[in-house]
Amino acid sequence: MAYSDQQMSGNKLVAIIIVVLIHLGLFWVLLEYLGISNTKEIVERVTTVDIEEPEPPEPEDEPPPPEEPQQEVAPPPPVAPPPPISVATNPPQVRTQQTIPPPAPPALRIPPAAPVAPPAPPPPPPPPPPPSQARGLSPDNQGRWAGQIQGDYPQRALSRDEEGIVTMRITVDTRGRVSACTVTGSSGSSTLDDAACRGMRRYARYNPALNAAGDPIQATTSQSIRYVLPR
Repeated sequence: MAYSDQQMSGNKLVAIIIVVLIHLGLFWVLLEYLGISNTKEIVERVTTVDIEEPEPPEPEDEPPPPEEPQQEVAPPPPVAPPPPISVATNPPQVRTQQTIPPPAPPALRIPPAAPVAPPAPPPPPPPPPPPSQARGLSPDNQGRWAGQIQGDYPQRALSRDEEGIVTMRITVDTRGRVSACTVTGSSGSSTLDDAACRGMRRYARYNPALNAAGDPIQATTSQSIRYVLPR
């Protein structure tokens, strides 16, 4: 097998050499034919030929290596048995305590103190007493101004046949004139109620109240006006 491979490799080598010689001959002919001027162009265009090296012959089958002799293994040294362990057959007596300790007292939980209520606000001071009057209110010529108020009968109340008594609480200033009027008893007609307060401010005259020093002061009183339809 190895000899035939070597013969084939020799034939390949001879064939390669022959091919190279043929190329060299052709190259020389071209140099002679074309001249030296074209030699550089031909040299640059010459293709290189890779020559494959012959493969090395396969190694022949080698005989297996000899087996190594087995070494004798020495037997292990004898192992002494462990000393016997004495085990007590009777376990120690366990004393049980019959007395049960008393339970721990429960923890005392003290509730938080209730929030203290804020103190009540002090009562408001009493209103100042009214100034002492040496003389109270008194109407001044009541018949005249009362007739003026009743005679100023509202036309709307007349057309509706409205009549009645209007009771008022009035405030009289230091000049004896009505400065404020509030209806405390209605006649049943808002037209007559408004006319009564309007007439008291316009026509009513009073002698103002006096204090202890004799000075006129403001005071309040009640007054009624009766409206009667003319017959």
